[in-house]
Parts: sequence; structure tokens; C-alpha cells
Amino acid sequence: MFLLIPIFFWGCEKDYENVVENQISYQVESVSSVDKFVYSVDDSLIIVSIKVNSSSYIKNIFFDIYSSDDTQLNNSPVELYDNGFTGNGDTTAGDNRYSTRYPLSRIYPFGIYTIKYFITDINDITKQVAVKTFEYDNGQENAAPFISNLVMPDSIKKEKQFIFTVTASDSNGLSDIKNVFYKTYRPDGTLVVNSEGISQFPLFDDGKTSDNGDKAAGDGIFSVALTFPSNQPSGIWRFDFQATDRRGKASNIISHNIVVQ
Repeated sequence: MFLLIPIFFWGCEKDYENVVENQISYQVESVSSVDKFVYSVDDSLIIVSIKVNSSSYIKNIFFDIYSSDDTQLNNSPVELYDNGFTGNGDTTAGDNRYSTRYPLSRIYPFGIYTIKYFITDINDITKQVAVKTFEYDNGQENAAPFISNLVMPDSIKKEKQFIFTVTASDSNGLSDIKNVFYKTYRPDGTLVVNSEGISQFPLFDDGKTSDNGDKAAGDGIFSVALTFPSNQPSGIWRFDFQATDRRGKASNIISHNIVVQ
């Protein structure tokens, strides 16, 4: 189930994708973890390890782990050990392979997770030395998100900013929602597409009131502030709201017409 993946050999001319920075006093030979981990009641611990060529210049090795929504899961650095203790996933003491087991929870969101490895040397200099990603399946049956409670005016004047909000929920947890967005159609029925080819415009749940009008981060209420420029056509504009989750399931659609004057 575990796959050993060499990521960088200093002094070689090969180009490895996950290289972060060359070191002078030690070399990272490989990192290992699963490529995909499926949570179960009997198996919730992932083994994380890294192999170096020598431990002589190393004080300690640790990692940080980030979920698919870019949330750091560990509150403090997670140390790896070369002590031969199978309880932390290390099989042989003194072989320069440092390992530990890290628990994953069923409430964590589905998706691609990132492990960032760090080494502190004997001079107390800490550097990031490798990165490894893997896919996490939380073992839950996936349900589509649901949106409701749209708050939006029925009419608005040009050059006047207004804020609209929609509530999004997901039985797999709010963190399973990948994005909440809207599409908008001009009075002649044409879809609005910006200069970058984007037609799905995001709403935010980040609490940045001054940027997008959202009052509280992480409350499931997604907001955005919008102003119609004076050169836009007057008439009835249609807005379609929707959300998607991290496995691609789409929510219901809420449509709302607004008169632009």
C-alpha cells in the first residue's frame, strides 16, 4: 500500500519535481507515504517517512500537513523518528529513515493533501526539503451541496454597489464545498464572460467585509459586492447561483432576476 518515491539526490544532474532546496551537509534520498488513503475505522493512520544519507548534521525532522482546502491540520510540527519503534512506523533504528504515523479524521474533506517536510540541522537552521501529495478519501458517501436563503435586491441603480448572499451547506461538512458561484445573463439573454474567459464568478465566506461584503468567515453564508457600471445595459438581468463539492457534485440552482436601472 505504501509507495517509496525518490524525490531528489544532491550532486546529481537529474531534475526531480519535488525539489525545494539543495543542502550542503545532508541529502534527502527519498520520501514515502501513500498515493491514496481511504479512511476506515480500522485504518485511520497514515505512515509518513523520509530517508537521508546521513544523520550526523541533523537535529530533528518534522512535517506539516495540509488538507484539500489548504487548512493546516497539525497545530505543532509533527516530528519523525529513526528509533525502530513500529508504533510510529519506523522499522529499523539508525538506518537514516525517519518515520511517524499521523491520524486522519473522517471529518476531513476529500481531496488532494500536501505534506511539507522540514529539517533542522545542528546549527538550528530549519529548511523545507521536500513536498509530497496524496489523495484522501474520508470514506463517507458523497452528497451534493445545497444552497438556500438567497438575499438579493429586486432592482438596483447603476454605479451603486450592492451586496448579495447565499447560504451553502453540505452533509459531508462545510469544508467539502469547493466553491459557490454565480452566472449572470444580460437582458438580451447573453451570458457574461470576462476577458479571461471566466463565466462562473465566486462568492466568498472569508469574513472580509471591506473586500466583498462577507460578515463572518466560515459561517456558510457566501457573499459578494457588485456594482453595475454605467455602460452596462438597463433591463432585467438573470443571476444563477450554484455550488460544487470537492468530488465534483453540483448543488441545486437558484435563479433570481434583478432590474438594473
